[in-house]
Parts: sequence; C-alpha cells; structure tokens
Amino acid sequence: MNNSEPVWVTPQEDSPANQMPPEIVSLESEPQGHLRRRVLSGSAIMLLSSVFVSGVNLIYNVAIARALGADDFGHASVVYTLLMILSSVTLAFQLICSKYVARSSSSRDTAAIYRLLHRRSWLAGMAFGLVLALLSSAITRYLNLPSKNLILTLALGVVFYVPLGVRRGFMQGTYDFWPLAINFALEVIAKLVGTVILMAAGQGVEGVVTATSASVLVAYICGIPRRHHASDIAPATLAEGVGEGVQAVTFFVGQVIISNLDVVLVKHFFDPTQAGLYAAIALVGRLVYMLSWSIVSGMFPFSAGIHSEGKGGRVVLSTALLLVIGVGVVSSVGAWLAPPTLWRLLLGAGFPIITNDFSALMAYYAAMTAIYCVSVVLMSYEISRKIGNVAWVQLGFSALIILAVYLFHDGLHEVISVQFVLKLLLLLAVSVPFLRFSSLVKPSHAGSVVSSQLHRVRRVEENEVIAEFLKGEFYQEEFRRYRQSFGRLVYRPDLNDARENALRRALLFQRRGRLWRELPADTEWWEIQLSPRDFSRVRVFARNQWLRYGAPGFLLLDTVEKVRGRIRSQSRDAFILKLRSLSLEMEEQNQELQHSSVLLITINEFAPLTILEGNHRMTAAGLVQPGTLDRRFRYFCGFSAHMSDCCWYRTDISTLWRYGLNTIAYYLLDRHKVSTTILEAEALAGEVK
Repeated sequence: MNNSEPVWVTPQEDSPANQMPPEIVSLESEPQGHLRRRVLSGSAIMLLSSVFVSGVNLIYNVAIARALGADDFGHASVVYTLLMILSSVTLAFQLICSKYVARSSSSRDTAAIYRLLHRRSWLAGMAFGLVLALLSSAITRYLNLPSKNLILTLALGVVFYVPLGVRRGFMQGTYDFWPLAINFALEVIAKLVGTVILMAAGQGVEGVVTATSASVLVAYICGIPRRHHASDIAPATLAEGVGEGVQAVTFFVGQVIISNLDVVLVKHFFDPTQAGLYAAIALVGRLVYMLSWSIVSGMFPFSAGIHSEGKGGRVVLSTALLLVIGVGVVSSVGAWLAPPTLWRLLLGAGFPIITNDFSALMAYYAAMTAIYCVSVVLMSYEISRKIGNVAWVQLGFSALIILAVYLFHDGLHEVISVQFVLKLLLLLAVSVPFLRFSSLVKPSHAGSVVSSQLHRVRRVEENEVIAEFLKGEFYQEEFRRYRQSFGRLVYRPDLNDARENALRRALLFQRRGRLWRELPADTEWWEIQLSPRDFSRVRVFARNQWLRYGAPGFLLLDTVEKVRGRIRSQSRDAFILKLRSLSLEMEEQNQELQHSSVLLITINEFAPLTILEGNHRMTAAGLVQPGTLDRRFRYFCGFSAHMSDCCWYRTDISTLWRYGLNTIAYYLLDRHKVSTTILEAEALAGEVK
C-alpha cells in the first residue's frame, strides 16, 4: 500500500509572509516533556469545553425529559440521533481538514486546503439534506414518529452541519483550540436557549428539533476560523487524497453507527416508554464519548504533525489513552454509585418505570462506551499516521452490532450486553498492531549485539527479481505442464525481452500472485551483501510449518537450532525430514559455489529482514555450515518504508485484513489475466514448433 503524502498545492517557495504562525511548527524535534505538555494543554482545553458542553447538555436533556415525558423524549432523542449518524460526513471533513492543515508548512497552503474542502462540504451538505427530505415519510414510519416535519426540520440543519466540520477541522489543525472550544459551547447554548423559548411557546417535540437545527446554523455562522486568509493562494487538488477521504468517511460511518444506532434500533423494536428509558440510559454513554472525543481532538493534530515513528508518537498516544481510561472509570463508577432516587428526581414523573436496575444499566452502558472510546483513541492515532485498514475493521464490527441487536433484543440489558461483547472484541482487534513483541524489532539471538548497516551492491529491476523467484519455484508440481514449453525462458532468461518478462510474471503469479500483491507499491529491489552478523536479524517466513519452529521471534539462527534439536531427537515430522534431506544434499553437492538466489524484504538498512523466498535452503545451509551463509547465496532485498504494512513482514489484524482484500482482488482481477497470458504463450509456442 502506498502511504505517500497527497500533494495538495503546487510547490512554491515560501516567503516570510507566508510562513505559519510560530506555534504551527514541526513537532519532530520537540522534547518529550514539552510535547506531552502541548498534548495535555490541547486536550485540557477540549476536555474543559466538553465538561461545559456536557453539563449544559445534561441540563438540556433533564429539562426536556421532565417536560416531554418518556414517549416524547424518545421521539426527540431518536431525531437527534439521526443527526449524530449524519455527523459521520461532518467528522470526515473535519478529520481531513485537520490532518492536512496540521501537516502543511505555510498559510498559503492551509488557506487553499480550507477553501477547497469548504466548497466540497457545501455540496455534500445540500445533497444529504435533500436525500433526508425525500426519505422523510419512510423514516417517520420506521421510527414511529408523530410527524415527518421533524425529519424535514432536521434536513435543514444537516445542510449547514457538514460545512461546519471543515471550519472546525481548520481550527483543530492549526491548534486553535480555544476558538474551537468556544464554538462547541455556542452550539449547545443556542440549542438550550432555543429549546426553552420554543417549548415555552408550546412547540413540544417540534420545538426541540427546530432548536437543534438552529443551533447548528449559529455554530456555523460563528465558526469562521482565523488565519484562513492568504494572498496568492495556489490551486489545491484532492486527486491524490482520495484514499484519505475514503478512510475518513469509512471511519466515521462505522463510529456513528456504533455510537448511535442502538438508540434507533431500540426505538424501532420497543414501545415508546422503553425506548425513552433507553435514551435516558444512553445519556451517560454520550457523556463518556463526548469527553473522550475531546481528548482525541486534542491528540489528533499533534499525532498527524509527527511524520516519523518514535518516542514522540508514543508520548502522544499514551497521554491520550490515560486520559480516556480515566474518564471511563470515573463515569462508570459514578453511574453505578448513583441511587435510583437521583434519576427519578432528575427525570421527573414522566419516567415512572425507573427501578433499582437503572443505575446498574447506566454503569454497564458507561463501561461499554469507555471500552469503545479506548478503541477510538487507537484507531484515530493509526489514521493520523497513515492510510490504514482499521476504519474497515470498525465498519465490519458496526455491521455485526446491527445484526446482533436485530437478533438479541429481548430486553434492554440484552441489547447492552451484545454491544459490550462486540466492542470488547473490537478493542482486542485494533490493539494487535500496538502489541508487537520486541523480538520483532530487536534480535534475540545470543550472538547479536548491534545491527550493522546492509551493504547494497546494485539496484535491480523487478523483472530480474521475478526471474530469480520463478527459477526457485519452477520445480513445484503446479509448473509441471509448463516445464517443456517454458523451461528455457525460466532457466536462461532474457531480461531485455518484454514478452518474456510478462510471461515470467504470469507464471510466477500462477502460484505466488497473492504473495507478490502484498508487497508495497514503492518497493525497491537491490542485490545486497550480508555480513555474518547480519544473520542475527534475519527472520524466516512466519507462515505454515515455520509457525511451529520459528515462534516467537522467527529468527533464522534460533529456528536452525530448534530444527537441529528435532533432528537429533530422531523426529519423524515430514517438515523436519525434508530439511534434513536438503541439508545432506547440500553437504554432498557442495552448493556453496552455485550461488542460488534468496529474496528478502525489509524497511531499511538497519531493520530486521524477512526471507520471502529461500527459507528451506537457508535453514538447511544453516544446519550444514552456518558460517558460510554470507557466501553460499546471492541475496536480493526489497526495501520499502511501508513494508510494515505487508503481512509477510509484520502480522497483525490490520495487515491480515489487507491480505484478505488483496486475495479477493487476486482472484477477481489477476487470476484470469494470468491464465490468459499463459494460454496465449502456449498457443504461440505450439505454432512456432
């Protein structure tokens, strides 16, 4: 996968007038303590804003709950939930704007980004508002609402809600946290004041929805960001940033479904009173989510502004995680300790069914949301660094949650329970990339001290690497029918012949297409020379039989010793017997002088290397004479800064998901082309004969 940065503006030299304000500078060289303070400062501002917004929202929800009762409160809550679901588009625009503004180097660039995204967001807002208006009748029936006017009023607010995301994203990306915090506060104050006025005028649920849409308009009008004006603005383009947009939309669609759709489904499946009670329970979850998201908002631009992996990124991530975990623990314990009489007092006589289980359900819901918020921190950090697959993983879990609630909704406790289990599984899934064993980074073999720098001999074309790979694979049974027709072009390749190169690629893809598809697009191939101490960081291919003998570090030298031990114990394992036979054959034929090729992959000259092709031969050679490994083979190595996205180099849920998608693409796109190319070549070879 290519994670190169999108080019937003035409490169020009920056004059001093166009430089960013002093606080918008590179974060790469900041001391860890200073960086942590900056993250804490930004998160503290957003957290303070969220505390205020949450307090006003609590007053707001208590007021309308007491005034409307459980049934009408359920109507008002589900309409507001629809707005939260549509916020996936708003938040996607906010994330993209924030990420690229944080990474830009001049005010001219940031202004170009802002203006382009602002125009696009208006088009999206009007499109979603129109769709919502057209579907108002169907939505009203599904949610058992009293009037479609509620949906039509909401549609007007959505038109402004999407562009509001760009304005907030610009403030977030320029670390302008105080204006951003004030904007959130203005929205909730306008909603509260408008609701009080309209309900006093007898508008009821319609007044609540109207005030919600009006508050979005107020926030948009008051949200004009500072620093977005610049002279001589270069034209910006999103042509190379499509991947970012797809990732952001996917991420927030999954997020809003997981955070809000349960309220919609409960409104559909349960009677109005039960639905209103569940909406009240969900208030504590929204409080936890809002406070946690404020911390993520403070973390995101700092994380996006750090381009390299290292201590700075870990400082940002650990700070955010600790804050979110603290919010979750305090909220869950507080909800559990609160007596039912407190909730009856706050919600009023319109909620007569509150029992002793209400506090327990609230605490359960708060804990469930806290678990999900930890996942959000991890996913947001990953997205701020690169285009990844966590957004698709979350979207898959959101679909599972919908299915689970459809299947299990005998009571409110069951609805929360199925979500709790799936959100816990989501957390485990997105945590895998962050739980890497140190053995994958630091060689564990006793002989290793400090990694030496690999010696690059010469740059080689991919066609030569494919030819060497195919030469080592051509003995396999899959190629039996092709050996007579294509043996010459495999064993005596003409690398200057384009037709031969295409046919060798097709032949290799017949067996190894899924493997080759995993390699990053920017992989550069070099012939390298390995020194004896380089082998302390060479790893075997962590698949198939190697899982038993290579784990946990999969280091070649450790694996050789494990296999040697099994040979001494007279193991009858077919894999061990194969390696023993190959080692004896090498010893008898003295293949040290034949120099067959081995393919490796890595990130850079100092990182661990993984054997892509040649695992059996290198292990067998290590069993015979490990001291001659540096002279026995020719080594070709693929280098890519994004090699950690390849599941052959690093295995986690993200890279395995990517492998699954590439496997599907291989069978849908490549397999037919490969077969056609080979058949055409066979036909041509037959005609020549």
